[in-house]
Amino acid sequence: MTLDVTLLAKLAEWRPDGGRQTLHLPDEGPGWGVTLTADRADELGCLAWEMTLRRSAPHPGGDAVALRAWAERIAARARGLLETLKVVEVDAERDEAILRSDTPAAKGEERFYYEVHLQGRGLASIRRFRGTLAAPKRRAQVVFALTHEALARLAADLTAER
Repeated sequence: MTLDVTLLAKLAEWRPDGGRQTLHLPDEGPGWGVTLTADRADELGCLAWEMTLRRSAPHPGGDAVALRAWAERIAARARGLLETLKVVEVDAERDEAILRSDTPAAKGEERFYYEVHLQGRGLASIRRFRGTLAAPKRRAQVVFALTHEALARLAADLTAER
């Protein structure tokens, strides 16, 4: 069973019983495990705090070309979010990449954006942040609402090899 199908099935059953809780799907073969932290979930979707995907057999790392290709693949594929993603930085020395919303959502002075953090081709996480025009260097992490289907598709997009 593929990662997105497995995640979709688990999300259909998952009902956190109040407060922030975590759903952990360990990898059951050579592939990816998922950890989803959410404030609430129902039969259609959830208020996610963070989704992290960890490869069971991490890539050796140190390959800036492969890391950039992974980041660009995610930017091109991830279409289930409110905003499209763009590659902001690829740090070959640290073996990390950052993607953010291309055009943050605006609500008055506030700006909301997604951030994807990639590490060593073996770890990917997505969060959402809120910032303001008055204090652009300050930001706060916020929950983001996605349907189960969008979360499963996002997991597939973050882990796609091609």
